[in-house]
Amino acid sequence: MWSMSLDSYVSLGRSGLRVSPLTLGTMTFGEDHGWGASVEESEAMIAEYLDRGGNVIDTANIYTNGHSEKIIGDWFAARPGLRDRVIIGTKFFANLFPGDPNGGGAGRKSLVAALENSLRRLRTDYVDVYWLHNWDRTAPIEETMRALDDLVTAGKIRYVGVSDLPAWKVAEAQLLARFRGWAPVIGLQAEYSLLERTSEGELIPMAREHGIGVLPWSPLKSGLLSGKYSRSRAGAVDTRRAELVGGPTERDYDVIDVLERVAREVEATPAAVALAWVRQRPGVTSTLIGARRLDQFRANLASLDVRLAEEQIAALDEVSAPALNFPAENNRMLAPSLGFAGATVDGVRTSVLPLLTASDQRY
Repeated sequence: MWSMSLDSYVSLGRSGLRVSPLTLGTMTFGEDHGWGASVEESEAMIAEYLDRGGNVIDTANIYTNGHSEKIIGDWFAARPGLRDRVIIGTKFFANLFPGDPNGGGAGRKSLVAALENSLRRLRTDYVDVYWLHNWDRTAPIEETMRALDDLVTAGKIRYVGVSDLPAWKVAEAQLLARFRGWAPVIGLQAEYSLLERTSEGELIPMAREHGIGVLPWSPLKSGLLSGKYSRSRAGAVDTRRAELVGGPTERDYDVIDVLERVAREVEATPAAVALAWVRQRPGVTSTLIGARRLDQFRANLASLDVRLAEEQIAALDEVSAPALNFPAENNRMLAPSLGFAGATVDGVRTSVLPLLTASDQRY
């Protein structure tokens, strides 16, 4: 049977950093919010992931108010020599100090202080990828990028990543870094799944153009694609998501119906198929997966054994096709016909629009 493994490493963006196709996301590590994984369960997931060849662990200063970072730091501190064999990334932006206007955001003061606190919790003297967790509208992007470059020079971080920023702001940051010789952005984290594909309009094309690897988060759309929800089964679903925002819409169920059909065809779970679909998308380097229990985590790792046929991918693509902001569809459908007028370019045959012909031209 065809299978991929966690040690089938891929270069992250335009960099020399090699990462696993699945990244261990640790937002659920710690019980500070009352719904996360216990320390023991979190440690079991770290061990399982590394034993199977995984090499990327992703966290953030805000995850369970710092407990996630502490769990990771304590685990590696108890295993000397292993930390340098693993890529650890954490994020800054969230303010953990109520009332302090400089306790969060992307200004130099706050991001340097956030890193020092993260290093203390992680019990390490550097992080491999330091991620800007969101867009700070009040901080000049040149201040943020210069401060991050200084941290690279100081050896406290190795690479720079961004998460949840608008495409135009990431492009601005990347061009600024390139022109000034600062450390560039090598990774972009964005929500991406069969039920959330709008990043295909701007974010993913921008990332591919600028040499930035894409790491999708919430590839199961907060559990909607996990197999817990189905038109064929009635009754309430006991999940944190259902408690907060409710269940799937009718359009969501249309996607879930096709997902279940494909899962039956490949003899896999809907979750494994949904993860496999994301993993095979253009521009995607490594997909963030997480869980509250070890059995859930193992079920997600099973997606590595799933390979979808072209017709199955096409069926999933069609039913989940997003409505993208202008000018995405204009650029995809109209621009080639206007620009190439029936010629075959890069292997794609374009159409001829019923506009002016050569004989119609008057100027």
